[in-house]
Amino acid sequence: MSTSATPLILRDGTTARVRPSQPEDAEAMAAFIKRASEQQGGAMPLLSRPYATLTLEELLDSSDPARRLTLLAIRSVGGEQRVVGAAGYRVIEPGQADIALGVDEAFRGKGLATRLVERLAMAAAGQDLCRLTAHGGEGSEALLDVLRRSGFSLGERRAEDESVLVDLAVLPDPEARQRSELRDRLATRASLRPFFHPRAVAVIGASRDEESLGYRTLHGLVVNRFQGPVYAVNPKADSIGAIPCYPSVKNLPGPVDLAIVLVPKQYVAAVADECAAAGVRALVVITAGFAETGQEGRERQDELLAKVRAHGMRMVGPNCMGLLNADRDVRLAATFAPVFPPAGNVGMSSQSGALGLAILATADDLGIGLSTFVSVGNKADVSSNDLLQYWEEDDHTDVILLYVESFGNPRRFARIARRVARKKPIVAVKSGRTGAGKVAAGSHTAALAESDVAVDALFRQTGVLRAETLEEMFDMALLLSSQPLPSGRRVAILTNAGGPAILCADACEGQGLEIAELSAPVREALAAFLPEEASTRNPVDMIAGAGADDYRQAADILIRAEEVDALIVIYAPIDAAQVGPVEDALHEVLADVPPTKPIITCLMGEGGRGQSRGMRRGIPSYVFPEDAARVLGRATEYAAWRREPQGQIPELAGCDASHARPLCRRILAERGATWLQPDEVREVLGLCNLPLVPESSASTADEAVAAAEELGFPVVMKLVARDIVHKTDVGGVQLDLRDADAVQAAFYSMRGRLEDAGQGDRFEGVIVQPFVTGGVEVIVGATEDPVFGSLVAFGLGGIHVEVLGDVVFRVAPITDKDAVEMVGSIRGRKLLEGYRGHAAADEEAIRDVLLRISRLVDEVPEIDDLDINPMLAMAPGEGCRILDARIHLSEPTVEES
Repeated sequence: MSTSATPLILRDGTTARVRPSQPEDAEAMAAFIKRASEQQGGAMPLLSRPYATLTLEELLDSSDPARRLTLLAIRSVGGEQRVVGAAGYRVIEPGQADIALGVDEAFRGKGLATRLVERLAMAAAGQDLCRLTAHGGEGSEALLDVLRRSGFSLGERRAEDESVLVDLAVLPDPEARQRSELRDRLATRASLRPFFHPRAVAVIGASRDEESLGYRTLHGLVVNRFQGPVYAVNPKADSIGAIPCYPSVKNLPGPVDLAIVLVPKQYVAAVADECAAAGVRALVVITAGFAETGQEGRERQDELLAKVRAHGMRMVGPNCMGLLNADRDVRLAATFAPVFPPAGNVGMSSQSGALGLAILATADDLGIGLSTFVSVGNKADVSSNDLLQYWEEDDHTDVILLYVESFGNPRRFARIARRVARKKPIVAVKSGRTGAGKVAAGSHTAALAESDVAVDALFRQTGVLRAETLEEMFDMALLLSSQPLPSGRRVAILTNAGGPAILCADACEGQGLEIAELSAPVREALAAFLPEEASTRNPVDMIAGAGADDYRQAADILIRAEEVDALIVIYAPIDAAQVGPVEDALHEVLADVPPTKPIITCLMGEGGRGQSRGMRRGIPSYVFPEDAARVLGRATEYAAWRREPQGQIPELAGCDASHARPLCRRILAERGATWLQPDEVREVLGLCNLPLVPESSASTADEAVAAAEELGFPVVMKLVARDIVHKTDVGGVQLDLRDADAVQAAFYSMRGRLEDAGQGDRFEGVIVQPFVTGGVEVIVGATEDPVFGSLVAFGLGGIHVEVLGDVVFRVAPITDKDAVEMVGSIRGRKLLEGYRGHAAADEEAIRDVLLRISRLVDEVPEIDDLDINPMLAMAPGEGCRILDARIHLSEPTVEES
């Protein structure tokens, strides 16, 4: 396991660092044990009875976590790096270990003990341990209480001496996961509160130079009326304008929660130390010159981050443009941006500072009000994942916008976003859709997994709305921040111009929306006041002369109609003076009708593109009807996703994927990165109870004939050559072999082809299988993405897979809902449903295979490439048949989380 320190956020919002113990920790560990023994009220026993015989040297030896491990929680206290908590296990028999735990008295009640147990259980699971046992003797009540409240599955029993033994199941059950997520959510929110609701702010590096970022940041805080003290820090100035200047944060007259750092890069780390000594809890480091500049900058950033975490602080940046909170009770402009947008209900994060400036200006121009905005910069500490958890519970935020250039921990993002998107829409722009180049792939699955497929899969699975452009992101924000989500797909279109209405109707149907068929009472109500030339069918065309009162009456009727879920209003003004009255009329409709259905407008030709797009009297307005239809379609799609039940990861009968990991680890240790031999592939897939067809290996023609006679004719023969992916290209697949002569001829043909090509040494033998007919050929696979982990693939199989490229991907682990969507979303779905006399495929069996493969690659991260191609999906009720499979192993590149 990694020996580097990882952050842990405590209940009070401060942080600690957790890492495995090292021999160099002896002095700090001895001091920790001494403090624990001296503290009043009884300390949690680090040295419970199973540990009592261990020396300090043994206790700190975590070099072999398969045998023993101690995790230390470290925090800077009074400038000294202290051990403030420890948790350890010692293996006593295969699959089981004793556990011990201790927390410094000053850090109890902050959730540290429980989080250490979570980390220890995760480490134990990585060593194939199933159970941790705590021995409850005298004074161990606190330890046992922590375990009981952890949410892990526990069993209590009595030892021979009547002491309590508590067995903790290492793999967390749903309750344990929920409790862990809740602890993480509450702690993260507490840690970010000083950024958005500071009692006082210090600008370190404030300047008199009006062109400098230090001046602009200080100026922004003052002119935007931050509701609290603002301090300027600069050792070379007595004052900046009318604001007094202090030489150091240590000299400030009052406590400060938030410090904005704009000093040269070589001084930032020292400033962090001073801020910690002064009690600052949050840093916004605007200074550049860190990881974005190369290796030297990366080392400088690592040093800064280590200091921040050692002091228990949080940091936004470095290399960022700051943050703001537009809440009228806060008015925090901790940024050098010249724009302070109106208060609203949209939370926004940008990984790019330059784009952040444009984003704020655009939001202001469009009338989109913000709750908070954060430029995360290099996101060395605070990331979009943290912000999602903050916004999840923020009463001022209803919509979340993200501009993302990279993912630091996509698995954590998936867990958080899936939960948050059930409450609040998340709209994301992810840059870098195309790869600079492609590396030769080792399987069909890997070749099909292009650079951006993982991002698309992740967003689909978590309900995140992906915008192709920033413009599309703002278009969606206009609707989502001001209107309710549609409860269905039925749309009414109200217009005074027929052409735009037709374009809008076409665009709506292209987005999967339905043009509502209006009932007779609704049409009669419209006809009662519209001219005879008007059309009361949907789209409702009131003709060019329609005025504000016509729009008010018609919109009121349509939005109340039971057969209508949403209303698009198009207005092509023949008199610009009528635009305002029409907007007022629509606003009246919104005010009089309960906000249960969205209304959006398209004001065509009104004052140019910039003026007709934006928030108009509380209603989103778009330039072209297609824009309005596209945005409504995306909102409807999201609303449908929210109404659906959440997917589950089901129990799979006979699936023992966890036992495949020791086998794969052993092979990897013996051979290094490698393709598994056919018998090894069968053993791994067999542990997951996958539908393999019978087969036999043969290294001679006589062995092949014997295998065919045992399996029964006709048979299939396949070449065994570890590094040949496309066997058909070299004549390596022979079908429908009906007798011994055909089997012998196929064997010699395969071997001869390789020998003729000067590649005879690649021949390793053949596989003989029964010749299975019928069914639909499909591919199931998995490939390792270096950032996102395993991607599970499904599509049409056989030789068509790369020609048609009809394959969909999802990020593992997939749910039962993901499996249904995968099978249903390929373009060739008709082949699975039965087409032109062909039998339908057993879709339930396909989904079962997908779930088992997902479980396998999720529990065995050493599998970086898995290719089942082809698999025959037989008729409903007849299951599937795996005809060919390949598995490649390598050391995992994505850390488990």
